[in-house]
Amino acid sequence: MRMATTLSVLVLGAGGIGHAVVTGLESGIDRIDPFKDMKNRPTGGHGMNLLLVGTDGRDKITKDERQKYRLGGEPCHCTDTIMLVHLSADKERASVVSLPRDSYAEIPEHRDATTGQEHAAHPVKLNAAYAEGGPNLTVRTVEHMTGVKIDHYLEVDFTSFMTTVDTLGGVKICTARPMKDSYTGLDLAAGTHELNGGQALQYVRSRHIDGAADLGRMQRQQKFMASLIKQATSSGVLLNPVKFRDVASTMLKSVRADRGFGTDRMLELGQAMRGFSAASSEFTSVPMGDVAYRVKGIGSTVKWDPRKSKQLFQALRDDKPLTAARPEEPAAKKVDVPPKQIRIQVYNGTPRDGLGSMVDTALHATGFDTTRAPLTAPQRDLKRTLVTYDPRWDRSARTLAAALPGAELRAVTGQGSTMNVTAGADYRKVERVRAADPAPGRFGAVKGDEVVCP
Repeated sequence: MRMATTLSVLVLGAGGIGHAVVTGLESGIDRIDPFKDMKNRPTGGHGMNLLLVGTDGRDKITKDERQKYRLGGEPCHCTDTIMLVHLSADKERASVVSLPRDSYAEIPEHRDATTGQEHAAHPVKLNAAYAEGGPNLTVRTVEHMTGVKIDHYLEVDFTSFMTTVDTLGGVKICTARPMKDSYTGLDLAAGTHELNGGQALQYVRSRHIDGAADLGRMQRQQKFMASLIKQATSSGVLLNPVKFRDVASTMLKSVRADRGFGTDRMLELGQAMRGFSAASSEFTSVPMGDVAYRVKGIGSTVKWDPRKSKQLFQALRDDKPLTAARPEEPAAKKVDVPPKQIRIQVYNGTPRDGLGSMVDTALHATGFDTTRAPLTAPQRDLKRTLVTYDPRWDRSARTLAAALPGAELRAVTGQGSTMNVTAGADYRKVERVRAADPAPGRFGAVKGDEVVCP
């Protein structure tokens, strides 16, 4: 997650600030050579591929912050987060693919950089590649697993992540249900929250909120990354040289990157991506086959789905979008309960023939589960559209009310799970709504603006 900072601030901001500012900031980056002595690499495709790696840098955080944000224990000097980011050749799209840290991986044969000892190829969890051979072996392993050529390597730790979020003024996160994790200390009520750096770190690290474990954590990381991009691109920080320098210089204190990712490359990307926004990004995770694949001496690992993952990485090599093109339509209101989960019986409460069928059809087209058999209400002079619902399904009622603005909501104890909509003379149209967590498209990918707060 920390790498979102590098992507959204360095890349997106460089073009709007100028060569002199970026050149001065570049000196703060710790340079490494993750591509040293690499042979037989995948052939380059279209666009640019960055491997974004977040490391456990808790040794740089103060004692008070460790205690407050539950960062006890010794740093593991391993990869906490791994993302493959593909920037399209036209610089109009960023495709972000999360690689589970517990992925089953086969590390290529290599020589230990410290001892010089030769190691044969062997199976490990993906995050162990960094512990065994640092950035170089991590890049080699990812390229071996994906067939995607890595053009640049960016590495950020906990400290950079926290301070950058604070310098940006926090990041807005929305959650439809409470989130509590005793391991990280995360405790969020349902609703909208402005997270500071420490709270944001708790949010992206939590993996004990529900049974989804690392999968749920990756989804939250992707949601946070989209929100961070939105904050960076909409707050004006990228057009303010002073603010930009504050944010970037703070972040770069803990960034490591390959030597090829310098001033010229930052400016090139920044100029091309000045119109970038959350809608320009798309997020997904590697399709998984066996999420509890046992390996002797290693334990439980995550085995990728061989067919689907191959298709995903081929799409990246071919510079193809991971989400389907959107039809031109008005923006949908965000709601807690997906319309498809809400059963509705429509009534016509006016003398207007066919109004019940019209409302039923409109609600059904928006995704609601209507009976497709509208009825005539006993009362035929209703002025205002009425929604009656059982109080036990109040969240579903709020979703329906969002689709029928101006309708009267009336609780009826014992009515059951079916909502009743009686169309009144004021009915004009049904507004589009969608759940806060959108239905994923191809490869399970979602657009960045589908997961940020409205």
